[in-house]
Amino acid sequence: KPVRTKGGIDPVEMRRAIAAAMARSKREIPHYYVSSDLDVTALMTWLEGENRKRPIPERLLYAVPLIRVICLALAKTPELNGLYEGDAFRPSEAVHAGLAVSMRGGGLIAPAILNADTLDLDELRKALADLVQRVRSGRLKSSEMTSATVTISNLGEKTADMLMPVIYPPQVAIVGCGQIRDSVCFTGDTWQTRRIMTVTVAADHRVSDGRIAARFLNDAQKRLDHPEKL
Repeated sequence: KPVRTKGGIDPVEMRRAIAAAMARSKREIPHYYVSSDLDVTALMTWLEGENRKRPIPERLLYAVPLIRVICLALAKTPELNGLYEGDAFRPSEAVHAGLAVSMRGGGLIAPAILNADTLDLDELRKALADLVQRVRSGRLKSSEMTSATVTISNLGEKTADMLMPVIYPPQVAIVGCGQIRDSVCFTGDTWQTRRIMTVTVAADHRVSDGRIAARFLNDAQKRLDHPEKL
């Protein structure tokens, strides 16, 4: 665990904690990776219209519906949501989504939003804003640091197209989202510019295989195509 000092979390100890967890992950977990270019055009178009209806403080960052899509798809894919402990996998009925958040001064932690699959968009918006604020101010609860059943890592805008994330043990999966980019695609009988995000699932081969991750990504795409239902 990161060591707290009077000034917050010690960055040197933070890096040591990350190093220990990631070394254990690569040593013990047989990773496999499945990626897909998901079309988020419908989501972004819907989001623009939705935000025009909302007062500025209540407008949604695209990360909010994206997290909801991922959590709903995870709820239907129990092989990716749970913990591997004592040589056995224990799936979780609830999706406690660990969200990778960069800290001021360096370092990365992934505290959990509990029961994220049951929260609507406004509940998720508030929970995400509160979580990020408390990460930056060093006011997280210990339960938020230990309760995640799966992790979501979203690189955000103006970053990179794809990441190959590392599973945080004892979890069995992590979902990595690259930046949204424009891509010219042949759709129907015409060329169109679409908004594309590469999403990568890193999962534990002791628990699942590529078919499961592909099914999850296909489910996520179907939900992205109908953002009005979120």
